[in-house]
Amino acid sequence: MPSSPARAFAISDIHGHRDDLVRSLRAAGLIDEQEHWSGGDDRLYVLGDLLDRGPDGIGVIRLVRRLQAEAPGRVHVLLGNHEVLALGMWLHPQEGYLPVWQRNGGVPRDQAELTPDDIGWLTRLPVMARVGDNLLVHSDTTAYLGWGRSVDAVNAHVTSLLTRPDPSGIAEVWRGLAQRRRFVGAKGPEQAASMLAAYGGRRVVHGHSIVATLRGTAPGHGTLAYAGGAALAIDGGRYDGGPLLLVDLSA
Repeated sequence: MPSSPARAFAISDIHGHRDDLVRSLRAAGLIDEQEHWSGGDDRLYVLGDLLDRGPDGIGVIRLVRRLQAEAPGRVHVLLGNHEVLALGMWLHPQEGYLPVWQRNGGVPRDQAELTPDDIGWLTRLPVMARVGDNLLVHSDTTAYLGWGRSVDAVNAHVTSLLTRPDPSGIAEVWRGLAQRRRFVGAKGPEQAASMLAAYGGRRVVHGHSIVATLRGTAPGHGTLAYAGGAALAIDGGRYDGGPLLLVDLSA
């Protein structure tokens, strides 16, 4: 009997809700009852914002890092703006990130329990990935276009910015990833098309902007395809009472 084709899943903006992440991954067959990888050749893409706002951001980091070790090449994590903020707090505390971190739901335990090894891992996270016809990013911004004209070039450039000894690189990435809503409105389809023309794919899959805010409704909805089908928003707004959405990109 032929085996089922491998699937690719995306999830975003977990924001410390580790228990919800575990339930979602179990329901999809990606982890077992002991929270070990059981997804075989399936792939998982976490589109950033593991930390802040919720109860156990450090637990989320520990889980996804362990799954990466258990399933090399199958579990991928992209950098979100909250990870950049954590780097700014850790590496450049004199730059005034504290009030920004507090306004954005900073959790003291998350910051206190980060280790130097975690910081090294965060600085090496990519910001972009291609999965078939899907261009995966954290933020619904076109700032990526200023960082390179291929997926590999963007990821390499952002890593170089985050590892600069001076604070300007982290500040630039923070400003870029903090932008949002570039694919809404009359120019939205054109903006999404500019991303796809540069990096490939037929739709941009992103978190960062909660689906409900894009719809103009209360949290509780599923994903949102918009910009003429060129964008797919998957942040259900878990920290704001919405669902944590695990999306099967191969469906």
